[in-house]
Amino acid sequence: MNAPTTRRLTVAQALVEFLAHQYTERDGRRHRLIHACWGIFGHGNVAGLGQALLESGAASHQGATAGPPALPYLQGRNEQAMVHAAVGYARQCDRLSAQAVTTSIGPGATNLVTGAALATVNRLPVLLLPGDVFATRPADPVLQQLEVPSAGDISVNDALRPVSRYFDRVTRPEALIPAALQAMRVLADPVDTGAVTLALPQDVQAEAYDWPAEFFADRVWRVPRPAPDADALAAAVRALRGARRPLVVAGGGVHHSEAEGALCAFADATGIPVASTQAGKGSLRHDHPADVGGIGHTGTATADALAREADLVLGVGTRYTDFTTASSTLFAAPGVRFVNLNIASFDAHKLGAASLVADARAGLEALTKELSGHRVDAEYEAAYRAAKAGWERRVDAAYAAEDPSVRPSQTQVLGALDAVVDDTDVIINAAGSLPGDLHKLWRARSRRQYHLEYGYSCMGYEIPAAIGVRLAAPDRPVWALVGDGTYLMNPTEIVTAVQEGLNITLVLIQNHGYASIGGLSQATGGERFGTDYRFRAEDGTYTGAPLPVDLAANAASLGMQVLRAATVGELRAALAEARGANRPTCVYVETETADTVPGAPEAQAWWDVPVAETATRPAAVAAREAYDRHTAGRRRHL
Repeated sequence: MNAPTTRRLTVAQALVEFLAHQYTERDGRRHRLIHACWGIFGHGNVAGLGQALLESGAASHQGATAGPPALPYLQGRNEQAMVHAAVGYARQCDRLSAQAVTTSIGPGATNLVTGAALATVNRLPVLLLPGDVFATRPADPVLQQLEVPSAGDISVNDALRPVSRYFDRVTRPEALIPAALQAMRVLADPVDTGAVTLALPQDVQAEAYDWPAEFFADRVWRVPRPAPDADALAAAVRALRGARRPLVVAGGGVHHSEAEGALCAFADATGIPVASTQAGKGSLRHDHPADVGGIGHTGTATADALAREADLVLGVGTRYTDFTTASSTLFAAPGVRFVNLNIASFDAHKLGAASLVADARAGLEALTKELSGHRVDAEYEAAYRAAKAGWERRVDAAYAAEDPSVRPSQTQVLGALDAVVDDTDVIINAAGSLPGDLHKLWRARSRRQYHLEYGYSCMGYEIPAAIGVRLAAPDRPVWALVGDGTYLMNPTEIVTAVQEGLNITLVLIQNHGYASIGGLSQATGGERFGTDYRFRAEDGTYTGAPLPVDLAANAASLGMQVLRAATVGELRAALAEARGANRPTCVYVETETADTVPGAPEAQAWWDVPVAETATRPAAVAAREAYDRHTAGRRRHL
């Protein structure tokens, strides 16, 4: 008997079934492309995607469908946080597996925008499935509909267009087929990937259609490793052989390509030092002789000194943000040139570079082969290794806390954590003063231990991302490092972690305000205005006593086990206990606010934050004078 050539399903049911059969494949290993679907339901998706997820999931549990479960469902508390969780999952999976997020129309959909921007900025795949207003317009407007007098085909979902790598609105059932295929193409493409949005009108979700059976067949999206062009490779090799003080800048593309081993072999063979961006930290282990740490505004003195004197910079998988280039002031040698190895041509051509458009692993392997027998001058190698050793001593000093009875500084919190973790742990952070401390000080032990979202530096990312990482790597201890400002932005997914039994560990650092922006405000003449969490003083400013907010009690009320640590000794014990816990746990610690990060002012790499050109307050006048001095050092690399 011939198999049926069509299946009658609703649009939502067809999409769920289609997603269940999508795979990526790289290096002969196959991965489920869409692992699960996060969702919060409202009138825009409850009877469409909600019903489809329920029905297909129930059918798979009853054995009524062959193959994988249609799509596991995960319940979230905040739409933005659901996207963050999905992004954390995708990054941990090297972009080979992703998650979907469904919302209702209106505020549920617009809450996706920040998460979508974060995903696209960081080149990480996530599938967004917001409900949309009626395509057939039987009632106009419906609840939560945005009315635009000049256009009848706009909804709030159009706000997702500029932050999506692909956007489509499925206004007819048959339009789902090309839209879904294009969505998978973009999600699986290492060059184009980011947020992908399929806006789904609520009436279309529930509409039935006779779908071709082949739409639901297993489909494999192969993720290639393109090799470099021979002529471009030869030019890159000539440039590297001719360089006296070369430097590698390793970006996130090293991790996404699983190219850490190839980078290690390249560094071993050539002796070229390797500095790392926030996304690229951990590309080499911290104790590799060629690893000189973070680069740029939050980099180490060793890496930044090398960058200032480098005559050739080999960028691998980096997009050269202003933090990496110190706002175009860091690479200061008069004749400095760039070679950029990147899978995306857009990034490979930055800074006037000789571009090497290729997969990071394939490109590094080709460079290592063609550079056989070449090595940097022994004096150069010895000098950067000595500088690296000197920096490590400064890290030891920042981590040290000889008196266990005192309140710890933030860097001493990192030192205590450093003493507890091993190669398997994952450290997650995104915003505040912690990214700078971590980039300078953290000793990354494995390729995916250091998880900093600094492309968008989004407050509120850490807790949901920890959930996503834990889902992707259930056997790895996962730590979300969060300041009080970030915690107050988005603590809601603690409930999700408790509900799902995901024993993430939250290190909650209380410093009574926006410490990072407070420091920036002070440096730029803003005098820390509006950055402390305090009562109003008589003069109307927020300079009174600290607020009596008990964040530990809040975390406990959401279901976490909470361990309070008032001293260095208590912190060490609490971190050790939390790492062994079998339930979501929060370590709460109030820190000293004094800055203990090592680094001489003259070694600090600049960051361009414009300062008021005219002002009456002395702090702003002085800050502008310093700003003008720094801007004189900017240059365009052409």
